[in-house]
Order: sequence, then structure tokens, then C-alpha cells
Amino acid sequence: MDFPIELTLEQQFRLQNLRDQVKNLSREEAQEFLLEVLRQMMVKDNLVKHLIKQA
Repeated sequence: MDFPIELTLEQQFRLQNLRDQVKNLSREEAQEFLLEVLRQMMVKDNLVKHLIKQA
């Protein structure tokens, strides 16, 4: 199964917007943001694993 490894144009746009937003964060805010993104990625991983098990 082939998975696309490139970002879509919409994803590239969203990434650029996030890049602009995080430039002005303090170190503490950046750490909190990073931890929240990692938490959301873990939740997403758990959801994908659950859906695969159900299939």
C-alpha cells in the first residue's frame, strides 16, 4: 500500500500559517503548544489503531 508522503497544498498553507503564529510565542508557550500537538497526535494514533482493529 502506497502512502503519500508529501503535504497537500492545503496542508502546506496551514503549516505556513502555524509557522507564522508560533514565531511570536514565548518559550513556555511554545513548549505547551508542542506538548498539545504531541498529545493530539497520540490520540489520533489511538483512533487509527482502534479503527484498524474494527475493520
